Amino acid sequence: MTIPIGIIGGSGLYQMEGLKVIEEHKLNTPFGEPSDPYIVGEIDGVRVAFLSRHGRGHRVIPSEINYRANIFGFKLLGVHTIISASAAGSMKESYHPTDIVFPDQFIDRTRHRPDTFFGNGIVGHITFADPICGEVASIAGAAAREVGARTHDGGVYVCVEGPQFSTRAESNLYRSWGVDVIGMTNLQEAKLAREAEICYATLAMVTDYDCWHPQHDSVTVDLVIEYLNRNVENAQKIVRAAVGRLPRERACKCASALAHAILTDPKRIPARTRKRLALLVGKYLK
Repeated sequence: MTIPIGIIGGSGLYQMEGLKVIEEHKLNTPFGEPSDPYIVGEIDGVRVAFLSRHGRGHRVIPSEINYRANIFGFKLLGVHTIISASAAGSMKESYHPTDIVFPDQFIDRTRHRPDTFFGNGIVGHITFADPICGEVASIAGAAAREVGARTHDGGVYVCVEGPQFSTRAESNLYRSWGVDVIGMTNLQEAKLAREAEICYATLAMVTDYDCWHPQHDSVTVDLVIEYLNRNVENAQKIVRAAVGRLPRERACKCASALAHAILTDPKRIPARTRKRLALLVGKYLK
């Protein structure tokens, strides 16, 4: 069974109008278990797989998420395009809570997370100058505007370790760098999706002004949840509108990201590593 479209978000994202749930898949991968079983269904006739990033009940902190297993699981299901939705803090006055931002750049401020499939005897270096699939982001952005969401195309997402929110000094530092939104999850997904040759774009759903804004209270969990719940309805509408427009045949570079990335002599790759990564690199090691 091939499922072309993957959706990553909270469990509320797949409680949406137009989704016909077919089954759940609990997968094991060479990198361990994903965050949750994959919910497989159809949106207006298009087969999709949903994954709750933090697990149902929101029980996994950002640093504990098994990003490699999550993305590898989508690859096992045949997914070629992922749309991600997550909460984010605004670093600009003009980006208001409940706005939707489609960032196209990342800054990495994480420290404790595996974020590559390579290693253990195989070296690979993907091109990551443009970490988001522009075609998918464009389709999702157009869908967002059609459903009436206040939308911002492009921007810089700084990914922090968490689970603590930023200090005021950090928040102001990121603003001085030209950052647009701040979050804790999307960068590792984007890196691993590119290594898996999966198109990836993200909806950053603004929930707060981080702690830099002098006229707004510092970010709290209650505030984040309040605005996140308001954003979920928009995210559901955006996903439904976008899914049917995503291309079945891809012309972007995401589909061949590993074509010139592997540096290791195939004869030198350990058999165990070759087997572990066969789904990703097998076609390049013949």
